[in-house]
Amino acid sequence: MKKLKVYLDTSIINFLFADDVPELKAATIDFFDNFIKTAIYETYISEYVLLEINKTPDNEKKEKLLKVIEEYPMELIEITRKNEIEFLADEYVRNNIIPANKKLDALHIAVSTVNKMNYLASWNYKHLANINREKRIFAVNLQYNYLDPLRICTPLELLDYGN
Repeated sequence: MKKLKVYLDTSIINFLFADDVPELKAATIDFFDNFIKTAIYETYISEYVLLEINKTPDNEKKEKLLKVIEEYPMELIEITRKNEIEFLADEYVRNNIIPANKKLDALHIAVSTVNKMNYLASWNYKHLANINREKRIFAVNLQYNYLDPLRICTPLELLDYGN
């Protein structure tokens, strides 16, 4: 059986250290230890995740985040279709799905779409893990012939202990 492909946005890695929300931190640790480390899913990040991590002003936190990427089996997606990804991200902004000042969120969606991910995992309820936005994203994707449905969800929705 083919493994599902999951793209992680930066919030997922950040929540491994989110002491202010212990229940989400615990769920994220569970997700990393029981689903990413064991390669239940094919797990991916992109240069946009690295860009966000490298913008982290706290050097100690930045090092912790980068260490996660080294320690867990996550594949860095090679961005070979940058113009296509940029165009699609701009369409999400132009259609008022993602605010212009949150372009990196749009880029995460576009990378996931162009690379045919099954899931984009995020703790960002406001701009990503939100069923209303997901429907609007799907409509834009269909308009440009991206026919593979992309589910945008939290790690809680990916914790499948039966498999």
